Amino acid sequence: MFTGLIEEVGEVERTSRHGGGVQLVILAPQIAAISAVGDSIACNGVCLTIERLMGESFEIHAGTATMQRTTLGSWRGGGRVNLETALKPTDRLGGHFVQGHVDCVGVCTGQRRQGETVFFSFEMPPEQMAYVVEKGSIAVDGISLTVTEVQDSSFSVAIIPHTISHTTLGEMRSGVAVNVECDILAKYVRKMLPAGGDGAVSSGITEDFLRDNGFMS
Repeated sequence: MFTGLIEEVGEVERTSRHGGGVQLVILAPQIAAISAVGDSIACNGVCLTIERLMGESFEIHAGTATMQRTTLGSWRGGGRVNLETALKPTDRLGGHFVQGHVDCVGVCTGQRRQGETVFFSFEMPPEQMAYVVEKGSIAVDGISLTVTEVQDSSFSVAIIPHTISHTTLGEMRSGVAVNVECDILAKYVRKMLPAGGDGAVSSGITEDFLRDNGFMS
């Protein structure tokens, strides 16, 4: 479990293919100094396991399923990645609950600046948009962000200068693919709602029930 607050931006040192998966070595002095073999690490929002530590770098492996669902297959030496270590029970939850289980790959469709704030827009499969709401949380390349606008197959987020300078968002351009993880709480709520043509199993919990009990306004 993670929070979407990036601790360090690492650099991919090298990659090597193994069957349908890939082995990666990532240079990240701060993360390597506090990590151990077997630790979970979120790399651009993908939960992976540290298999080896090598000074200021660590090695990870991603399997076929991960390659198919994320942008990891396009990573190359010299690329920069957002890194976060796993959440401790005593840590402050400054972002939101992020599992590191990527739902889909989205694409940046544009950006605009308003003062010091930069608004980014992203497109993703329409079926995932059911979990995206205005002012809700979403993880883009592992970064916990707040949704400012929602369309049928896209959403926008507002980025402050600190986030731009401490993540890979400063390098974001239109057409760049990103890993997207929707809010896990939204997934559970949608699953509990009566069937609405999406295959969900009816549990008797309705929108009226959630509203009457303070879960919705």
